[in-house]
Amino acid sequence: MPSVEELYCNYGILADATEQVGQHKDAYQVILDGVKGGTKEKQLAAQFIPKFFKHFPELADSAINAQLDLSIRCQAIKELPQFATGENLPRVWRLTQLLQTDDSAEFNLVNNALLSIFKMDAKGTLGGLFSQILQGEDIVRERAIKFLSTKLKTLPDEVLTKEVEELILTESKKVLEDVTGEEFVLFMKILSGLKSLQTVSGRQQLVELVAEQADLEQTFNPSDPDCVDRLLQCTRQAVPLFSKNVHSTRFVTYFCEQVLPNLSTLTTPVEGLDIQLEVLKLLAEMSSFCGDMEKLETNLRKLFDKLLEYMPLPPEEAENGENAGNEEPKLQFSYVECLLYSFHQLGRKLPDFLTAKLNTEKLKDFKIRQLRLALQGKTGEALKTEENKIKVVALKITNNINVLIKDLFHIPPSYKSTVTLSWKPVQKVEMGQKRATEDTTLGSPPKKSPAGPKRDARQIYNPPSGKYSSNLSNFNYEQRGAFRGSRGGQGWGARGNRSRGRLY
Repeated sequence: MPSVEELYCNYGILADATEQVGQHKDAYQVILDGVKGGTKEKQLAAQFIPKFFKHFPELADSAINAQLDLSIRCQAIKELPQFATGENLPRVWRLTQLLQTDDSAEFNLVNNALLSIFKMDAKGTLGGLFSQILQGEDIVRERAIKFLSTKLKTLPDEVLTKEVEELILTESKKVLEDVTGEEFVLFMKILSGLKSLQTVSGRQQLVELVAEQADLEQTFNPSDPDCVDRLLQCTRQAVPLFSKNVHSTRFVTYFCEQVLPNLSTLTTPVEGLDIQLEVLKLLAEMSSFCGDMEKLETNLRKLFDKLLEYMPLPPEEAENGENAGNEEPKLQFSYVECLLYSFHQLGRKLPDFLTAKLNTEKLKDFKIRQLRLALQGKTGEALKTEENKIKVVALKITNNINVLIKDLFHIPPSYKSTVTLSWKPVQKVEMGQKRATEDTTLGSPPKKSPAGPKRDARQIYNPPSGKYSSNLSNFNYEQRGAFRGSRGGQGWGARGNRSRGRLY
């Protein structure tokens, strides 16, 4: 092992050699051997190795390995970007393996070094990262994915070119063949932030990716928590992508045909979660952007029948004029809002459904149910009482229900009213400015859509808050596993050979 003096001596030989430095291989080998010495020798080796690295291509592997093996890792990692030149770049990608370090200072240096090399060669950097994601240890895979999800959006446009973004999409599709639920959410965050996917065709690609993950071609199993969880997670990722030009028809059709008939038997491992309400909220949000549906009348009837279940008839009166029963059926206004909204939205595509498709008795029955429901809503004064202060959100719900019911009471039924779903924020509109309707309104969209979001502007769907969904605070969709391949524990696909288990 060379001493400090020997290291300085050989450094001088190389420094003085100028253009003939490549002829002094033995001197460079002495510097490489410095990594086996004490702390001072290692510190010098960490500085000297990258300085003359480019002059000894035949020693490239030995030099990079020596740098990575140094116990003074922080100094070594800081110097690694100097190795990232030409054909040596793939060798430097061993740096991604250092993402598994538990030392916070070292981890930050690795991230900074990766960013530096990314700016030198984005495609090469992505090749190294995706290689570790597909083949590396679990901890390296996890941190490489998180690196992409947090750092890509910080890179300038001249680095994230169209070709680079196409590579990210191509490699991501390979990874998505076998991912956990958490990884799927992170990749959707990565892909939805790419500039090239902000277009209509780009968002359509993302919707198709989500639909593939959701396995919409498969029969829905309401008794399988994994199946229910996967559908909810995928749908939540798809909802922000839908618009007047990117339709939700496949998802809405699947919900009507497969999920609604099994609504009461849905299972979830999360205690206290109203899984039925969550499904209905997602259906309501998607219904605004449903395009032409093949079996519209059939699916509209399923939606109508489910709506009737939550709109019970008034209790029968006894001969003395009092209720014959002990108590009135309990009304679930949140459920009714979602179902009525969805029916109102899809009903406009078949406006004669209530008049031509239903017999007179059934239409009369429906109107009686609507009237009873409209009379059940609390007034603003009633909601001011101590008992109902925590139910203020109910005012929004019942107001929405009343607006929609008034539309359906028209002869013939009207589908012109616009409401904002009770759990969605109200959009303030400046005077003279057209109302943006890419979100939740029932009205017709404007002729011009709002300006497209910036790379990192698209938001992943967040569960609503408030009394009617308070249990959601204990449920983090992004922390759950069980997606395609065997990474999900239960194996929702035949591809892949990893087993990560569920992350409840």
